[in-house]
Amino acid sequence: MRKTLMLTGLVAAMALAGCKTMDAGNLSGLMDSGSTAMKAMTLTDGDVVALSNESCAALDQQNKVAPANNKYSQRLAKVVANMPQEVEGKKADYKVYLTSDVNAWAMANGCIRVYSGLMDLMNDDELRGVIGHEIGHVALGHSKRRMQTAYATSAARQIAANSGNATLASLSSSQAGELGEKFIHAQFSQSNESAADNYSFDLLTKQKMERKGLVTAFQKLAKLSGGGGGSLMDSHPPSEARAKAMQARLDSGK
Repeated sequence: MRKTLMLTGLVAAMALAGCKTMDAGNLSGLMDSGSTAMKAMTLTDGDVVALSNESCAALDQQNKVAPANNKYSQRLAKVVANMPQEVEGKKADYKVYLTSDVNAWAMANGCIRVYSGLMDLMNDDELRGVIGHEIGHVALGHSKRRMQTAYATSAARQIAANSGNATLASLSSSQAGELGEKFIHAQFSQSNESAADNYSFDLLTKQKMERKGLVTAFQKLAKLSGGGGGSLMDSHPPSEARAKAMQARLDSGK
C-alpha cells in the first residue's frame, strides 16, 4: 500500500510539472513516465547496487578524489579504522572528495564519500558520528529508497523505457553522474534522519567509541545556514533538535 501511494504521488508530481503543455502527443510520454516510475519503485537490491556502482564511479570522475597519501585520506583512514568495513555485505569503500562543501553520503554498494569541508569542520569523534549516520541510512534501507526516487526522476529512466531488456540498461557517464547528483540531493524524511541518528549512536556504543561527537557535530551544523538540498546542513529535523535528542540519549545512559 505504501509503495502504491509513493508511486501515485510521483506520477502526480510528473503530471503537475508538465500540465501547462499537456496534449495528446505527450500524454503517452506521461504514461511512459508512470511505467518507468513503477519500475523505479520495484528496483531490486541488485538493481540498486548496480546503479550505485555506476553512479559512484561517475561521481568519482567528476570530483577531485584525495589520493591515498593525502593528509585527508590518511586522517580518514584513522577515523574509520574501527568503523564497519562492510556495509550490508558490501565492502566499505571510504574516500575523500577535496571540496569546501560540508557533506558526506553512503550508497548501497558500500561507496562512502566524505568531503574535506566536513573534515575541516569536525573533529574525529564528530566525523565518526556523521559517518555512522550515513551507514545507518544504508543499513536501514533508506538509501535504497533514495536511489529508487533518484532513478525515477532522472534521465536514466528513459534508458529503461527505451530498452527492451528486463535488466537495467547501462548508463553513460553523464547519465550516471546525473543519477548520483539526484541521489545526493534527495532529502530523507524526518523519521529516516532520526532513525539514522539513533543507528549511529548504537553503532558507536557497540564499538565503545565516544558518542558525544554526535551531539557536537549537530551543534556545529546548526550554526551553519542554508546548504543545498540533501546536504548535511539542510536537515529535517533541524540539527539543533537532533543534537538535543542525542544529548538526551547520553543523559539517559541508553
